[in-house]
Amino acid sequence: MWFLGAGASASAGLPTAMDMIWEFKRLLFVSQNPSWRQTSVDLSQPAVRSRIDAHIESLGSMPSPGAPDEYAVLFEAAYPAESDRRAFLDAKLAGAKPSYGHIALATLMRHEHTRMVWTTNFDALVADACAKVYDTTSALTTIDLDSASQVRQSLADERWPIEIKLHGDFRSRRLKNTDDELRLQDADLRRALVDSCKRFGLVLCGYSGRDDSIMGTLEEAMEHEGAFPAGFFWLHRGEKPPLPRVAQLLDHGIANNIEAVLVPVENFDETLRDLIRLTENLDTAALDQFASQRQPWSPVPLKRAVRRGWPVVRLNALPIIDAPTQCRRLDCNIGGTAEVREAVQNAGADVLAVRSRAGVLAFGADAALRNVFGSHDIKEFDLHAFDIKRQRYESTERGLLNEALNLAISRHRGLNLVERRRFIPADAEDASWTRLRKLVGPLTGIIQGDLELRWHEGLTVRLDWADDRLWLLVEPLTVFEGITADNKTVAADFARERTIRRYNPMLNDLINFWAQHLSQDENAMQALNTDQGVDATFRISPITCFSKRITS
Repeated sequence: MWFLGAGASASAGLPTAMDMIWEFKRLLFVSQNPSWRQTSVDLSQPAVRSRIDAHIESLGSMPSPGAPDEYAVLFEAAYPAESDRRAFLDAKLAGAKPSYGHIALATLMRHEHTRMVWTTNFDALVADACAKVYDTTSALTTIDLDSASQVRQSLADERWPIEIKLHGDFRSRRLKNTDDELRLQDADLRRALVDSCKRFGLVLCGYSGRDDSIMGTLEEAMEHEGAFPAGFFWLHRGEKPPLPRVAQLLDHGIANNIEAVLVPVENFDETLRDLIRLTENLDTAALDQFASQRQPWSPVPLKRAVRRGWPVVRLNALPIIDAPTQCRRLDCNIGGTAEVREAVQNAGADVLAVRSRAGVLAFGADAALRNVFGSHDIKEFDLHAFDIKRQRYESTERGLLNEALNLAISRHRGLNLVERRRFIPADAEDASWTRLRKLVGPLTGIIQGDLELRWHEGLTVRLDWADDRLWLLVEPLTVFEGITADNKTVAADFARERTIRRYNPMLNDLINFWAQHLSQDENAMQALNTDQGVDATFRISPITCFSKRITS
């Protein structure tokens, strides 16, 4: 069996328990010190954390840092109403997608190498991963607090695979996430965990051991003779030791002749990748498809802080200084985004539009929008303010912004958008590309041979969210025209040979070039160049993001 905590969902973009602890602390601090709102944003700064911790300690009612009930007490203090806690978690979970580790775990489940997954998480990542691997949503039996009465029958019938959510599903009517609520956690689920520990081994990953109810359940399971017949493995990341209660639990297991082991790991994804490599005769089709789209997530190796200069690493992220805060919203009788785009195309209008729950969201001249959607019974024609929360993930709104930014770059920066997010110079011989030619040589050419293939020096761009703001990620690359199954290998070899000697100095100069070219002294870019409605205007900073060492 596997037991997943919040750390197992970190690579899917979800915050860990410690991330949320600091978010709660900052919220409580800012609520009483509003003048510090901006200066307390960067929680990576030790001075900021020290100031916030000093304030929390001065309250006299909060647990000490690292206390088992720290998360629950702070959550309840920051969001006293259960409805607000539900909304907070819902916002955090929105848009999350399974990571490599979740797909790998589902692969092990399909091959019956693991039959049960226990979790304190509210997300649906395990279920989503199983849907991809099994190619159906009905393979996994999911039990939460609302269906706790079914747990014994499901186990008796061996309806593998089974996922059991000990703190309930985030959609549950009985969502539990505070100290008082955790004490009332459904006894049937905890009893089922104890009984299952008599039959199976258990691997715990991404779990800190802060919940009294769950730790008490595991301690109870340790008391049974023959428990954890395949072992008890607590996966632990970081240089710091686990919580004292975790160490005591492992010692207790060893004393009871249980193979109880603390296993150092990098993270959930890396651990599952190693297990997949060690396991034979697996159908890894879903994993292979996933790997072609998204790489396993790895953190920077943890090192001791040293007093040195910075930067350590220059990143390829450009801050978005200005971005649209609103667009047009139309309430009309039209289908989904496909129908919306078809209507725009049929009208030949210079308009960007998508469909969302709020209605049709669009940029463009008002007259053009009415012309496109006038035949679809427009009931409302007003403004829609972009929700910052929906810019944090691949939402409809961020997709519209990304499309508008692509069009703005194409209009104002001498680039052609040849495929999704990929640009090449519109005129490779133009003087504006002289500096780029000095860096990389020719900007376009043809690979000679049996299969002639044209290539271009180009780049890919996309919007991303970090540090409570939008960033433009830029990646120089070779762009090909007419890739087929026959010439795919030739193209890959050519691209590798063209870029293999682009070491740090050259990459630094290349990022410099694109940062300067895309920002052009922070001059504004408009997607549609219209003042007759709502246009999308962007300004980009030429100063990329850097990492630096912690100095205190």
